[in-house]
Amino acid sequence: MSAAHASGRADITVASVASITSGDRLLKFDPAKFKLILIDEAHHAVATRYMNTLDHFGVLNMDEGERALKPVVVGVSATLARNDGLALAKVLDYIVYHRDYVDMIKDNWLSQVRFTTVRTNVDLSQVKTFSGGDFAVGELSRLVNTEQANEITVRSWLEKAKERKSTIVFCIDIAHVEQLTAKFRQYGIDARQVTSNTSPQDRRERLDAFRKGEYQVLVNCGVFTEGTDIPNIDCVLLARPTKSRNLLVQMIGRGMRIHPDKEDCHVVDMVGSIVRGIVTVPTLLGLDPDEILNGESIAEAKERVTSEESTEIPAQDNRAAIVTFDDYPDVGSLLADSRQDQHLRRTSQLAWVAINGNTHILSLRGGHVKISPVSDTSSPAFAVTETVALPPELSKGRKAVPFARPRLIAQAETLDAAVRAADTYALNKYPRLFLIHSAPWRSSPASEGQIKFLEKLKLGRPLDKLTKGKAGDIITRWKHGGLARWHALEKERRRVAKENERDEKHRTRGSVEVGALLKPTVEKEKQKKQKKQKKQPEEEWSLFSALRRQKHM
Repeated sequence: MSAAHASGRADITVASVASITSGDRLLKFDPAKFKLILIDEAHHAVATRYMNTLDHFGVLNMDEGERALKPVVVGVSATLARNDGLALAKVLDYIVYHRDYVDMIKDNWLSQVRFTTVRTNVDLSQVKTFSGGDFAVGELSRLVNTEQANEITVRSWLEKAKERKSTIVFCIDIAHVEQLTAKFRQYGIDARQVTSNTSPQDRRERLDAFRKGEYQVLVNCGVFTEGTDIPNIDCVLLARPTKSRNLLVQMIGRGMRIHPDKEDCHVVDMVGSIVRGIVTVPTLLGLDPDEILNGESIAEAKERVTSEESTEIPAQDNRAAIVTFDDYPDVGSLLADSRQDQHLRRTSQLAWVAINGNTHILSLRGGHVKISPVSDTSSPAFAVTETVALPPELSKGRKAVPFARPRLIAQAETLDAAVRAADTYALNKYPRLFLIHSAPWRSSPASEGQIKFLEKLKLGRPLDKLTKGKAGDIITRWKHGGLARWHALEKERRRVAKENERDEKHRTRGSVEVGALLKPTVEKEKQKKQKKQKKQPEEEWSLFSALRRQKHM
């Protein structure tokens, strides 16, 4: 529109925010002569250039008496929420009308939609999250834009949606667009790409050809998420995972326009692994994040899941995946948790005690046998070592080192093989009665010495009902890093709780209801301003006092 120039005096002026804030163009517009400011895609309204425009028209931070003299601000958006948490209440006071996309489908304002989810082996758990709340693009692309993942994506489309006439594909970045387009073409599919690097002329030609049905697959990244009107799209292929509910709705929305030549739109979601905070088609529909959909409509999916009683459909329509794990209220609970030992005790007759991960201890009279993973990848995965107490004549005066150095007994590629080697060694060297977990002595009451030792640890657990075997296991776990593991678990528990809380906040930002928007903390802003004003004279007085002292020196 470079040839068109607004005079500032028209009854209605239509402008992009980039144009109206360019240079000194805002000065053309006299705020006193305007009655209405209408913002499309209003979830952007708290961005800097929007705020600068609204500030020019004097509609920010108004007192009640000023409102009648200022333009009315009206915002419209299909995704009236921000994933970065910036408060839309800085601009908008009240949501006067809201219609959920599910209701709009029922009322035939939007196209019917069918969903298929394809679980891949892409592990998203280590991908960082940037400040806006979604995955960091660079790391996400590195994991998703691979030969294997692109092969799975194209083959999934061929199996589930190859009969669709007009498919739009959403990728992570330009490199992903290029490689996925090449993979489609490798299979003989006429796929063409549009990115920010595509010239305006080529973009127009490719879009026109796509609208006319001249080719089947249009691949893009971030170009067609907002304000794109291509009603003939009858398939949306989501090749990029996201934590943003807004982005997911926008991508799916490209295929939800009504068109006479289509019955519905098929959405194929390449979901990867379910990790904290990820938003997928099932979570958007209020289904369990692990739910797999196979060409089902919203109603069919919910009806099937309800009838199978496999999950409870919550009231929200954007359920998040929250991480949970065993929670130990105190270190004593951790040390006494015998569930940790059950894995090895199902396969071994000996009383192995789990310490951490794949590390296990078999206590002996005067030492122990240990199975532990090996960090050196050039060596077998597990090592079996024996540690024995030093003889009295050697340990005298060496209270800090009562044991000899660990001696390597065996190495093994698997945990099961390491257990078999350790069991064979221990049973050949030590009395069987002292080693097996089913020995009768283990069921007798804990000894006086065991009780005294545990009382010193102050674990906060009842000790009168402990057996010798249970007490021995607790003491073994304590001696081999139980306290350090407790602190590590507590640290991890706090970290996970914090991340769950953050992801829950991101999730609830997607909820939209008619009513007043929560205002940013106006009272806090006033307090901050008053504090700053109060502090300023003190700073000026300090400077004045310093100058006086300097003068009299």
